[in-house]
Amino acid sequence: MTRTRSSSEIRDASRRELVRALAVGGTATRTDLARATGLSAATVSNLVTELREDGLIADAGIDNGGAGRPTTLLRIDGAGGALLGIDVAETYIRAVVFDAALAEIGAANVDVDEAWASTDLIADAVLQAVSQAMERSGRQPDHLLGAGLGLPGLTSTDPRRIASTPAWATHIRDLEDRLRPHLPSPLVTANPLQAVGHSEVWFGTARGRSTAVVVNLGTGVGAGIIVEGRVLRGATRSAGEWGHTVLELDGRPCRCGRRGCVEAYVGVPGIRQTLHDVADGHDLLGLHQRDFVQGLGEAADDPAVAETLSRTARYLGIALSDIVAVLNPEVLTLTGWTAWALGDLLLPATRAALAERAPELTAARLALDVSPVRVNSVATGMAVLAFEHHLDTRALARRTRPRLDPAAVPVVTVPAPAASAPQPVAG
Repeated sequence: MTRTRSSSEIRDASRRELVRALAVGGTATRTDLARATGLSAATVSNLVTELREDGLIADAGIDNGGAGRPTTLLRIDGAGGALLGIDVAETYIRAVVFDAALAEIGAANVDVDEAWASTDLIADAVLQAVSQAMERSGRQPDHLLGAGLGLPGLTSTDPRRIASTPAWATHIRDLEDRLRPHLPSPLVTANPLQAVGHSEVWFGTARGRSTAVVVNLGTGVGAGIIVEGRVLRGATRSAGEWGHTVLELDGRPCRCGRRGCVEAYVGVPGIRQTLHDVADGHDLLGLHQRDFVQGLGEAADDPAVAETLSRTARYLGIALSDIVAVLNPEVLTLTGWTAWALGDLLLPATRAALAERAPELTAARLALDVSPVRVNSVATGMAVLAFEHHLDTRALARRTRPRLDPAAVPVVTVPAPAASAPQPVAG
């Protein structure tokens, strides 16, 4: 039975829609916002007044373009706060600070080794990245509206939860517990696949769509799933692990311990295995992951590389056809660093395999492209999740955050990482 939403939940959803429309559009009048969100003029007016009092909305000049009298343009006030998004990936950690208008104002990367099994090493690397990003942003932690931490693997609220990869992610709860006291609050955590979905809903091809799927391609693979305009989280908040569905029965071994998973064919280690099968001893096989992927893109005319890309595209198209058959999305989008590097080379054959394998009616009008959002989708999505949490009625009611004085250069007081924090290494 569908639960009826409370009035506060409806208002929270309306507030998020209005802020999203303004963040994406840059500036808008109240009439523009009503048109973009479908909210009534009275609701828009009330929300604008509320958000202006909270310091999130400011005037952006006068619109003289209409037939009637001039109207006030509105914008998100970037000085009204800041947001921190953290992407804890398998070969790197990226921390990004955004202003309230979701413009990036400070970022830092720390490379990590996916072979590390120590949560202490990863925790120190996260704190190192956060400290550097905050320093570069020029904002104080108490100016943050919230922070979002994207954690890899099969995360959930179950204390017995485990993760598939990497090695340290089997202790993902310990990592979260280790980090939480040292990160700004309020802190939200999520599977990075869901963060990717939120990034695409706000800024990408899923904006305004009822049903969409965002496929993240990198070391591992997964999918952010949007159903009825909302990112699917699942019963244990681990929805989106499409990379661990079966592509080939009893096929290649996967890092999760099973065989034949999609990830074993279209994740970077899987693509490397395909090149090995095609041309054992190829020069590219000795490169680290990012150099390997870049090398594939630069050597697309090499017969062995061309065959590897052809097989990978077919694997991807067939695997995507199952998503399409089950969810019947309006759009299907590829994102992540592998998609950005190889997407143009993979798309033609991927589309062909998808059209061949998906049920005809589900693929007839389906758009498959690489996402136009070419920033770190997980860090952006985690910042968006933190922002949405802030826009919750209860969070607004608890607000005691000071407003940024633009004339002041704040002193950063984020706890420094431990002395044993790792230096960047090749991932």
